[in-house]
Amino acid sequence: MRCRIEAASDCQEASALLERFISPLSARLADLADEPDLRMRVERAGDDFQLFVNDSLRASAGQPERLVPELIRTLDDAVIHHLNGLWAVHAGVVQWGERALLLPGRSHAGKSTLVAELLRRGATYFSDEYALIDREGRVHPYPRPLLVRNGEPEQHPVLAEEFGASTGTLPASLGWILSLTYQPDEAWKIDAIPQSAALVNLLQNTPHALEETPALIGVFERAVAGAQCCAGCRADAKSAAVSILELIGARAA
Repeated sequence: MRCRIEAASDCQEASALLERFISPLSARLADLADEPDLRMRVERAGDDFQLFVNDSLRASAGQPERLVPELIRTLDDAVIHHLNGLWAVHAGVVQWGERALLLPGRSHAGKSTLVAELLRRGATYFSDEYALIDREGRVHPYPRPLLVRNGEPEQHPVLAEEFGASTGTLPASLGWILSLTYQPDEAWKIDAIPQSAALVNLLQNTPHALEETPALIGVFERAVAGAQCCAGCRADAKSAAVSILELIGARAA
């Protein structure tokens, strides 16, 4: 994957936010190309802050931190567009021991909240939005800041270290795939599913078009081959995290 990011601002407040939430990840994605693949700039305009992406106005807000979620989503789009040798799945991912736990689901499915709860209990952070899978079926870290709502309509960026968690640096084989639907009034209930069903779930949650990426099925087949696969429903993230750790035979830190 090669995606060179340029992020800048004309004010100290916004520059500090870029340094905190964007620079650490963009450094991991950068190559040595002369021209960036993506330019993001935050400018002060009177009482507002404006986000420009490749010189086009993308968003504005009264406080610069409110632009960070849009910055991160813009970065996500650029990364997915420039993937080479990796395939993406909408999923939260953490590592426990030497294996990865994948929680597939689209945006607003509660992935970030559940990932955050697992981080509090000792998991290693990989991503709260995309699992990046290589040709061997291993998952690579994509440690963007988590975007959590905490019961509010707006998302807020949070770094894994704020949950006392470390961040993964090396790819890991999948140990578990849990397809969980958030149902606040229901108790935890899951069942084992065939790996073929888990494969279909990954295909349903990938941003790639299957007809344009025929290698996708083989990649996902290798990913699910060694994984325990389950599907079901969960209630709040705290109780779900406890149940997940019991399922995988882990002990919270």
